[in-house]
Amino acid sequence: MAKMRRYFIELSYDGTNYHGWQTQPNAVTVQEVLDKALSTVLREPIETVGCGRTDTGVHAKEFFAHFTPQPPEGGAFDGHVLTTMDRSLNSILPRDIAVKNIFEVDDEMHARFSATLRSYQYHIHFNKDPFKNNYSWLLRDEPDLELMNQAAKIMMEYTDFSCFSKSNTQVKTNNCKINRAEWLKTDDGSIIFHISADRFLRNMVRAIVGTLLMVGRQEMAPEAVRNIIESKNRSNAGTSVPACGLYLTEVKYPPPNLLKGEQ
Repeated sequence: MAKMRRYFIELSYDGTNYHGWQTQPNAVTVQEVLDKALSTVLREPIETVGCGRTDTGVHAKEFFAHFTPQPPEGGAFDGHVLTTMDRSLNSILPRDIAVKNIFEVDDEMHARFSATLRSYQYHIHFNKDPFKNNYSWLLRDEPDLELMNQAAKIMMEYTDFSCFSKSNTQVKTNNCKINRAEWLKTDDGSIIFHISADRFLRNMVRAIVGTLLMVGRQEMAPEAVRNIIESKNRSNAGTSVPACGLYLTEVKYPPPNLLKGEQ
């Protein structure tokens, strides 16, 4: 009997029309649509495992999932078959989900638990623009970027982010190691928050952005972020910002490479 082999699928999606990544009853999700397409192409039931959850309306420029299909004759899909599978999936998936690559990985590789770094961006603009609807959050007044970056730098001194987590998420720990938290201004006058960490809690990035905007509006000083984090109380942090401006932009895995057999 041929050995079961694991494959990673790299994709991107516009989350506007979906209730997040993870399959749930009575709602259309990215995972549900992808699994259905994979099951159609491979002619067997397929259940993927994603690199994380994205909430309703959140976008992903880079997302990974793994799946373990029944082995074909010969034990593994070759490169030509994987390329054909890629094209077949894209031909039946809706326009807002795109498969970029499919490749075999080592058996122990896990889309979620093997990831070592995840990066998000949050986009905000200040002038009404119909082409940014659902892809950036429109604010009337521009906040103070320097103050927000001071507060963001303070966040990087901490690891317990219970204050930014949705309650009752059933995770073992609220510890995360943030290695980048920075606001940058774009050429068109918009601003983007860049944040990278080894892991994120549910709703964490949107709660952080909401809190930093309080600093940017001078509703509190940058140093007040310390008290919020040390309180470990979600009610002390800012309101979560809308999902439309949030993008998962990068997911990294351990070296040497995800591709099976590369050293």
